[in-house]
Amino acid sequence: MPKNEHPRVEPVEPPPEHQPSENPPEDDSSDERMDQINSMGSVTATNGKHMIHCLTVIGQIEGHFILPSQNKTTKYEHVIPQLVAIEESPDIKGLLIILNTVGGDVEAGLAIAELVAGMSKPTVSLVLGGGHSIGVPLAVSAKCSFIAPTATMTIHPVRMSGLVLGVPQTLSYFEKMQERITSFVASNSTLSAERFRELMMTTGELVTDVGTVLDGETAVREGLIKHLGCLSDALKHLYSLIEEKDGGGEDESE
Repeated sequence: MPKNEHPRVEPVEPPPEHQPSENPPEDDSSDERMDQINSMGSVTATNGKHMIHCLTVIGQIEGHFILPSQNKTTKYEHVIPQLVAIEESPDIKGLLIILNTVGGDVEAGLAIAELVAGMSKPTVSLVLGGGHSIGVPLAVSAKCSFIAPTATMTIHPVRMSGLVLGVPQTLSYFEKMQERITSFVASNSTLSAERFRELMMTTGELVTDVGTVLDGETAVREGLIKHLGCLSDALKHLYSLIEEKDGGGEDESE
């Protein structure tokens, strides 16, 4: 190369303009659904006859106090906003509640149950495994309830852990809280309040407590749960309630 001569720079071709792909990017809705399941234990199903939301109530219902990390819990501060969002969403047509719970915080459970009972959209509950203690009001809070044949429901009086003052006011508080549960269950099922109290105070069923364990068939026979069935039965009934509400189909509730 001669002295003081600069090296020759070859011109660079400009990059071709971006052409849109013939194949659109894959739908990431499945990833969103998986994130929803992992974070909240719920999912919005969009591939059926109608768009519905599936809410799971599992483990122990956590209320005002945080439970140990090894416990499976349903946090009421997660569930309550979801219920409000479902009620306000114009796209979601119905709510399916899957229950497998040992119970938990009474006030948190009643708060969730009252919200479900007050929803205008069709709601169906399905008890799988167990719907014990405060899970009973949650099961009957939906407009229609189902229970699997192998599932059970435990009815027992209100219990409290930790320090309890042995004064008459404590017993009065227990009685009032118990009456709140009894009246809610009686008003949202065909089981009478008197029969619910009788089942609640039964002796000889539980080893270290009073109460009654109802299997699926017995829960339906007592009038606590409306139908004996599985997931497909619950979904079929939910779809029929949606179509009945929209005026677009026959009632298949029977």
